[in-house]
Amino acid sequence: MADLVPIKTALLSVSDKTDLVPFARRLISCCGTTIISTGGTARTLSEAGIEVTPVEQVTGFPEMMDGRVKTLHPKVHGGLLAMRDKPDHAASLREHGITPIDLVCVNLYPFEKTVADESVSDADAIEQIDIGGPSMVRSAAKNHAYVTIITDPGQYDRVANDIELNSGATTLKLRRSLASAAFARTAAYDTAIATWMRTRFDAHPAPSEV
Repeated sequence: MADLVPIKTALLSVSDKTDLVPFARRLISCCGTTIISTGGTARTLSEAGIEVTPVEQVTGFPEMMDGRVKTLHPKVHGGLLAMRDKPDHAASLREHGITPIDLVCVNLYPFEKTVADESVSDADAIEQIDIGGPSMVRSAAKNHAYVTIITDPGQYDRVANDIELNSGATTLKLRRSLASAAFARTAAYDTAIATWMRTRFDAHPAPSEV
């Protein structure tokens, strides 16, 4: 396990785009990082003049089903979960043409904000349950020995400063701290969803349950 991991490839896919563009520019300026991105995030970066590789170019599949399926693919999760210093993992990366992903920046669909409006429909609330985002967060956090996971714009400066201080790499100390925060975020997110479902569906039972 290396202490320092260079940030060569980053995947940015965020709902909250606060400070996204300056952060991406710092990555490119410091590390020459290749940016992979999705949907609206890719558009935001492209419109700011930042070169972006669309995720469908990586996976070979288009975003589909109204964006429900876009990052759930071995070329994404293989790049996140591979243990770089394990020979059979490295061999699998080569065999399947998978590029390791060194940094993931994901903040989840705003489920909590959506359901704070008591008039929201069940269908609209359910569409704000993120699937691909938490999957990437958990993959990256599990593999924090090799991957930096960012789940909040408030972490951008901390990460960028660490990278700039370490010649384009992040430290294991930072990656461990961010992984802990990432699992706390997905736990809170799932708790919010479970709480909403329990209270909403108990208050509005299906006809067969009445």
